[in-house]
Amino acid sequence: MIAVALSTVVEWYDFTLCLYFAPTLARVFFGAGGENLGKTLAGFAIAYLMRPLGAIVFGQFGDRRGRKPTLLLSMTLMTVSMLVLALLPTHAQIGASAGWLLIVMRCLMGFSVGGEYPAVVTYLFETAPKHRRGLVTSSAAAASEIGGLLSVGLCAWLTNALPQESLDSWGWRIPFLFGAALAAGIWLVRQMIPEPPAFISDRGLNASSRSPMGDALLNQRRGIGIGFAISAIGSISYYVGITYVPSFVSLVQSADEAAALELSTVAALVVILVTPCIGWLSDSIGRRPVLLALCLSCAILPVPMFSLIAHGDRTLALLAVMLLAALAGGVSAVGAVATAEQFPARVRLSGLALGATTATAVFGGAAPYAAYLLQNWSNSPATPGVMIGAVAVVSGLILARTMQHAGQAAAVAR
Repeated sequence: MIAVALSTVVEWYDFTLCLYFAPTLARVFFGAGGENLGKTLAGFAIAYLMRPLGAIVFGQFGDRRGRKPTLLLSMTLMTVSMLVLALLPTHAQIGASAGWLLIVMRCLMGFSVGGEYPAVVTYLFETAPKHRRGLVTSSAAAASEIGGLLSVGLCAWLTNALPQESLDSWGWRIPFLFGAALAAGIWLVRQMIPEPPAFISDRGLNASSRSPMGDALLNQRRGIGIGFAISAIGSISYYVGITYVPSFVSLVQSADEAAALELSTVAALVVILVTPCIGWLSDSIGRRPVLLALCLSCAILPVPMFSLIAHGDRTLALLAVMLLAALAGGVSAVGAVATAEQFPARVRLSGLALGATTATAVFGGAAPYAAYLLQNWSNSPATPGVMIGAVAVVSGLILARTMQHAGQAAAVAR
């Protein structure tokens, strides 16, 4: 379980690394000029859209061939993409082709990550004791934040330790080489993991199903809809409630960039602490009541929290960011196991791909940019909170009406 959960460290390390290093990568791969930062971020957005495709392809593969081959293949692609990116020629060496090569490698990373996370959640769910599935599965979300902290720390150290000339010449390669080595190490450890018992016992059904994706679409539409609703509130609460906060702070001019980075660091620490607690709580009282309570909290609290952040008082802003992070971390913790419980083993990866990963693409990657546009249009600091609240209300109503109780879910999950 440790070997599998740690892969989310690599996943989020790479994602946040490219965000924090975006100005440097823009200079290295697209050349000098302020407009090149936009090209870099646009390339990353395109790569993010590869996640649902990766989830669908790996979902088919994993439900047919097994969880272990899926986890090994996705980590292989992650290792290759980061290693090749670290060795790419720069704009100064080959011109505009460097930027296209960067985008191609980012797309490969997005594709592999799209298949990685559902496979990780499925493996943890199927290997955990039934009374500890929430706690064990939530470790994937907690580990991802560790990757974010590694990225922030390494970026800050390199930026302060190296002059810009050295950073642009060779220093930018170091974080990607480190990430490739980290991914390769996890791949080696994964060679020793067994297949989950749930998949082995369901192997006959897997063999008879020519298309797990078709099976999921025909017979698991309810579970797909529930997974989409859970992932929708989980994605927007995280990507708007946490990752958008530095941009929000800059837009309302309530603090400087250093203070915004401190707030982001605190948010990551809160998520790491909260996720196992909420996972354990869902094991104790059930997924449904925990999720509905979180949806209600997400419907009420984000608007006043963003107003506090915009107020300019550092203590109030810190408390607001901590609460937003706790909400997002809580949804991520219980959302993973609750979604996995909606599907039988024979189509679990495919069901997660169709429901959860699709919602992440819709409400995750584009959500911060949408919040930025809407906030500029409305000129209201409450706008990000309204976005989270609206999705929370709709998702909460869907889950209250359709989500199974713990006993029924356990029967489906086997």
